[in-house]
Amino acid sequence: MAKVAKRVAKSREGLDRNKAYALDEAIKLLKERSAVKFDETVEVSLNLGVDPRHADQMVRGVVNLPNGTGRTVRVAVFAKGAKADEAKAAGADIVGAEDLVEIVQKGTIDFDRCIATPDMMPLVGRLGKVLGPRGMMPNPKVGTVTVDVAAAVKASKGGAVEFRVEKAGIVHAGVGKVSFDVAALEENVRALADAVNKAKPTGAKGVYMKKMSVSSTMGPGLKVDLASLSAA
Repeated sequence: MAKVAKRVAKSREGLDRNKAYALDEAIKLLKERSAVKFDETVEVSLNLGVDPRHADQMVRGVVNLPNGTGRTVRVAVFAKGAKADEAKAAGADIVGAEDLVEIVQKGTIDFDRCIATPDMMPLVGRLGKVLGPRGMMPNPKVGTVTVDVAAAVKASKGGAVEFRVEKAGIVHAGVGKVSFDVAALEENVRALADAVNKAKPTGAKGVYMKKMSVSSTMGPGLKVDLASLSAA
């Protein structure tokens, strides 16, 4: 049996791995047990009753977290002319067209989120093999292919988080930092859960949202009582 590090063992002390905690209680426990020297990310995992191998059971979307993510997001925008100027004015970190495509093709990806105007997609489409595996390919379904680049940049900077179900039917997303207060993290978690619920695909049958857990970067994972998501 693998040996458990002392820090990990201490973080698990007194926890019931089979219990589903109320959302506020789970968040409080994560905050109390954070014992590292950096501001950990609080992450949510949602186990959904879907099989993403079928097109009509794919779950994908974007949520604007009301209290932000707590991290600095570098945004790149593929645009020309006036739209490029709008992107720069809105705070985009990198703006370009053919020149930016060439840079990314060479393997330099110095950004976390990518936005493109519709007219740039024939060019950006060449980057599918580079950006696709990283989940960074612009997509109109999540608002990253748009003529309103200023709004998209501001949303990305302000707390927009993309989510996409994985092969096992699980959605993972960061919803803030351990340093956030409990109420702010609760609000962010509920916003994510609500967005995933609204993204329920037509092909989903039976129970859609099966399980939820919350964890911190280096902390324990805690099951969450789904009934507590609708608590006032």
